[in-house]
Amino acid sequence: MAWVWRLLFIFMMLWTVCQSHLHFAPSSRETSAAAAASNKTVKTGIAAEVAGYTDVAKRIIDLAVFGAARNRSYTRLADFTDTIGTRVSGSNNLDMGIKYMYNAMVKDGLDVHLEPVKIPHWVRGKESAQMLLPRTKSLAVLGLGSSVGTPPEGIKAEVLVVQSFEELKQRASEATGKIVVFNQPFVSYGKTVAYRAFGASEAAKVGAVATLIRSITPFSINSPHTGWQNYQDGVRRIPTACITVEDAELMWRIAQRGQQIVVQLNMEAKTLPDVGSFNTVAEIRGWQHPNQVVVLSGHLDSWDVGQGAMDDGGGAMISWEALSLIKDLGLHPRRTLRTILWTAEEQGGVGAQQYFSLHKGNMSNFDLVMESDLGTFTPVALQFTGSDAARKVMEEVVKLLAPINVTKLEDNGEGTDISPWMKVGVPVGPSYGFSINSFFSFFNFGRCFLNSQ
Repeated sequence: MAWVWRLLFIFMMLWTVCQSHLHFAPSSRETSAAAAASNKTVKTGIAAEVAGYTDVAKRIIDLAVFGAARNRSYTRLADFTDTIGTRVSGSNNLDMGIKYMYNAMVKDGLDVHLEPVKIPHWVRGKESAQMLLPRTKSLAVLGLGSSVGTPPEGIKAEVLVVQSFEELKQRASEATGKIVVFNQPFVSYGKTVAYRAFGASEAAKVGAVATLIRSITPFSINSPHTGWQNYQDGVRRIPTACITVEDAELMWRIAQRGQQIVVQLNMEAKTLPDVGSFNTVAEIRGWQHPNQVVVLSGHLDSWDVGQGAMDDGGGAMISWEALSLIKDLGLHPRRTLRTILWTAEEQGGVGAQQYFSLHKGNMSNFDLVMESDLGTFTPVALQFTGSDAARKVMEEVVKLLAPINVTKLEDNGEGTDISPWMKVGVPVGPSYGFSINSFFSFFNFGRCFLNSQ
């Protein structure tokens, strides 16, 4: 279903850049008056404006679904991941992936350049975990990004199993010298990931020597998940890794019976000095307002234990493919369409943060920033946060998506790489199903986005 996501990216561009400019959020005192004044205009003006893209939308759908571009983004993704493989921050593979995409997009006829950044270089090394008591059992384990390693002989210690940070605090006197196992229930990724991010430091505060954290997922087939974790300043750094849902539940049940659990943990993880890398930028320059920009994005880096196809090769290919469809159809944007393939997203959006810092001086020229980073599953809705006037516009945009069965408009959205823009009020489109988070208060309904001559 990757073609559906390409279309969603295109349609959001169609809507956004048909506005002469998007503005930052008004004060709360201004919002009600501005929205009321614009509602009538929205109903009568923008509905017809958006409806005017019906034929263009059909051309895009026909090319992506039935025409020469059918399955192209899938083929590009397969070629890329088969050739490069894993792309962890600081690795030679990530360098190869960036060069591969630069050359591929240049060959595609896009204007491409690289913007240098400094990124973390964490190395996993060998790692293992084994339960020694009350019985012997190998534990599937994946060290968490930025974790320190164990001593060469490893850490052999009794286990304390808890289900929450609150329980850890209540049982703090039991934690000294132990390996804390977090068996937190999965609520949602956004809420539950706090245990992966902060579990090590919270356990270290009460004297733990290491942490094993239940993988942040609702499903498991004895499969541990990795990810980035954050040490708190001034807190002793202890080794931390994820274990499977099954093993966390096993140790919880054993602990509930009052039996002693002992685990041997070995990790060679280490952090090397930061290295140079690049954000990869491709664009189609706008012919009328070239300095006004619509950004489509995904990240090129991945973890070192998978191909990085869903996270986030698919998002990178979708962002590239959206420009390819526009180019292939001979459509000329009034504003610049810019695809950015971020580096070191998995380490906390490092590449995106540095890009934002470099370009924040002209932030008012960014009309919309979008990101695809939750996999290319079948989309069911657009997620949206914005003013009443903006929602009415989005209701019209959704009508263009009816041929691909996306008819719902939902609330809220987020994204690691686009979070800096969200904080300053730039309209953004995170990748939950597909979403756009808009903070603008009114629209100028001038001439629209495409000139197909």
